[in-house]
Amino acid sequence: MARWLKYILLALVLGGLAFAAYEALRPKPIPVDIAIVTTGPLTVTVDEEGIAQYRDVYTVSAPYAARTERSPLHVGDRLVADRSLIATLHPIDPSFIDMRSERELAAAVGVARAGIELAETDLTFAATDLKQAESELQRAEKLKATNIISAAALEAARTAVELKQAALQRAENQVALRQSELVSAQVRLIQPDDAPSVGSLSDRCVPLLSPTDGVVISVPVESEAVVPAGTALAEIGDPRRLEVVVDLLSSDAVRVREGATAIIADWGGPDLTAKVRRIEPTAFTKVSALGIEEQRVNVRLDMDPTDAETPLPGHRYRVFVRIALWQADAVRRVPLGALFRSGDAWNVYVVEDGRAVIRIVDIDHRDDAMAELRDGLPQGARVILFPSDSVTDGVSVVSRDVDAL
Repeated sequence: MARWLKYILLALVLGGLAFAAYEALRPKPIPVDIAIVTTGPLTVTVDEEGIAQYRDVYTVSAPYAARTERSPLHVGDRLVADRSLIATLHPIDPSFIDMRSERELAAAVGVARAGIELAETDLTFAATDLKQAESELQRAEKLKATNIISAAALEAARTAVELKQAALQRAENQVALRQSELVSAQVRLIQPDDAPSVGSLSDRCVPLLSPTDGVVISVPVESEAVVPAGTALAEIGDPRRLEVVVDLLSSDAVRVREGATAIIADWGGPDLTAKVRRIEPTAFTKVSALGIEEQRVNVRLDMDPTDAETPLPGHRYRVFVRIALWQADAVRRVPLGALFRSGDAWNVYVVEDGRAVIRIVDIDHRDDAMAELRDGLPQGARVILFPSDSVTDGVSVVSRDVDAL
């Protein structure tokens, strides 16, 4: 009996060792991530960074050369059309006069004063001649009354009076002309320190008012300064009228259509919707971060109307744009992570009876996560995501978890 017990114990030990060896040498299933082929919406987009900016920007410029006061504006101030002050323009102070020019102008003042004296002398002569001609006319009229002189002599006396009156008027005009020349010469002698101060009654100023409602985008000239004509004094825009400009590769731009919908995201606020308004017909060359020259095309999108409480990006904010190229509400979808190339065909690993089986599939449209499955797998098929090199056709696999997509 003891001998049989010994044999039984030896058999159990040998059986346990054999089972342990079998478990150690038996291939174990490879743990994999599994997804399910489902039906759902799919949208194909072209994604690119863009710039949000105010659609209508008004630049208020100086209409003529002037001296501006310190700007009352700050970036972000709200303006009301025809009421809010942009800038106040004052006449420019006269320039400095060097010694040579000053002496020349002083001499011109002396010439003008001498001209006035000469014109006043001529005026005195003209007044005396007119007085004498009027006296002779009176005597001629008395003599004609007694028929001592002829009518022709009387007419000659009257003509002489008219000529003397014209000469007197001419002399008076000459005096006024010389006086104006004197004033002009004296004005040219004014130095900057002699100019009227700001706020005096003789100082003329012109206020520039905002041409539209909006907010101040920039104030190029903040301090008091002398600006030439055409200098930008302020930029104004409407924060509720936004557009987005995105430059796409020309190969992507040809696939975009006017009126296509887009999503504006990653700007710091909620996602917003927009529509493509214009695809510019001219491309431009842009060097990428890798130093490659690319042909880019500007695409302009209009933001869809929103209520006043919805936050919007500001002027020249960076945004991320997703423009829809194609979309469908119900298509069979397979995750992109399950696809891999083998030759010219797309393949996936399907889980059947606990083993990985390779299948050739036909796909069409793709987004950044899914691909449209046209043929090769039925709905509900289980596929392996991101198969590693250890996953081969027929190998035993086990699921970590199942995600319904």
